[in-house]
Amino acid sequence: MEYLDFDLEPPHEHVALNQLLKLVGICDSGGAGKAIVAGGAVTVDGVPETRKTCKIRPGQRVVVDEAIEIRVHAAG
Repeated sequence: MEYLDFDLEPPHEHVALNQLLKLVGICDSGGAGKAIVAGGAVTVDGVPETRKTCKIRPGQRVVVDEAIEIRVHAAG
């Protein structure tokens, strides 16, 4: 499994799931991120997630296609 770390910069408390996929380079746009989520390829903290704009907060883990794990951290 490939591991990616994402630092959530203040003052942001969360990032939309589809935007997170874009920001870490898994897809080229938020729209493509929405398609990945809608396709059922994403889990958040081990639970399947199909809400495209689900709020991801520091401490959560997002896994895509059981191949890439994104760990979200609070920056600073």
